[in-house]
Amino acid sequence: MIVLVSLLIFFKWATQLWLERLNAQRVRQHSSHIPDALKSVVDEPTYRKSIDYTLAKNKLHQLELTYDALILSALLFSGFLPWIYGAFQNQFGHSIWAGAAFLFALGVVLAIPSLPFGWYSQFRLEQRFGFNTTTPKLWILDRLKGLVLALVVGYPLLILILKLVGSMGPHWWIWAWACVFFFQLLMLVLAPVLIMPLFNKFTPLTPGPLRDRLLALGERTGFHAKSIQVMDGSKRSRHSNAFFTGFNRFRKIVLFDTLIEQLTPPELEAVLAHEIGHYKKGHIPKMLIWSAITLLGGFVVLSVLLQQEWFFAPFGFHAGDMTIALLLFTLLGGLITFWFTPLAHWWSRKYEYEADAYAAGIMGEIESMTGALRKLNEKNLSNLTPHPFYSGFYYSHPTLLEREQSLRVHKSRT
Repeated sequence: MIVLVSLLIFFKWATQLWLERLNAQRVRQHSSHIPDALKSVVDEPTYRKSIDYTLAKNKLHQLELTYDALILSALLFSGFLPWIYGAFQNQFGHSIWAGAAFLFALGVVLAIPSLPFGWYSQFRLEQRFGFNTTTPKLWILDRLKGLVLALVVGYPLLILILKLVGSMGPHWWIWAWACVFFFQLLMLVLAPVLIMPLFNKFTPLTPGPLRDRLLALGERTGFHAKSIQVMDGSKRSRHSNAFFTGFNRFRKIVLFDTLIEQLTPPELEAVLAHEIGHYKKGHIPKMLIWSAITLLGGFVVLSVLLQQEWFFAPFGFHAGDMTIALLLFTLLGGLITFWFTPLAHWWSRKYEYEADAYAAGIMGEIESMTGALRKLNEKNLSNLTPHPFYSGFYYSHPTLLEREQSLRVHKSRT
């Protein structure tokens, strides 16, 4: 088992590093001049800046990947986990409450090593390229809020799962799956109302031509939103986005203030039509169903591993301890699910194409959507020439040129 896990860590790290270097090599190959297909999309200074931004992120990510692999290896093979678990039990006992507290506390400790990278990314890399607008105080406050939310929301959920294992018999995993999935659905409703406002300010879109235009789009598509709100994303970054949250009468359309600054009204309408396309094409319930299936599969696997000594012994534990089963499952799960990333992103890209086509159909033209995509790629300094292997593995959205080509094909068919 030790050899297997070591190989999984190594092959994941080596593959990630290979993809990063492959992508960097591809970007450098196109750094001497703008490819012909992009000459009408971006000017020379912006193209150069996007290359520098991509390579800077690439370099940082390679370092972070190696750092994370070393941290995980040390955590699993150094004997630290059984030592700290034993010390925690001696201090706080063997109760469910103590088990949940151990998982929560360890999660907080394991988040600490990544903080320097997050800080450097925000206040060095993003600052260097003109994206950062947050302050050190706000950055720290965000993480403290996240910690409190994890304690208020995550800790009771951990207690519930551990309680179900001891009280619901051999089929505990069904009840645990049902509770966690219900919790996820509940968060979809409550997060926009209770959690997101803790981090950002949401204000109604000012009455005027833009608001009228977007509301008319909602009426035209049968997407009746409770409100259109503007989020002050600019207080943290100059990156931009748009999304909708909630269900039925709780549904809200949210636009970043940066997005409103960057796009024209027709382009904003096209972006919103794209988001509505996800709703009209049933992408949200499909993803929820898939999430439910994978979550159920995870609990089934966890219920089997809970009784397997070979799963526990190599790391200094004994089978049957649900606290440790959850811990090891969380630490090791990414070594397996990583290899399914391309499949998940292929599915996501398929949905993006469908939402683009829907937006083009609603708008009756592709120029507004194309203009919005070009501006968003330009303003966000997106990598316009990723290696196909890299984008196929990591990109949840098609590249700019892929989306434009798909839109042109859609136009030729209509």
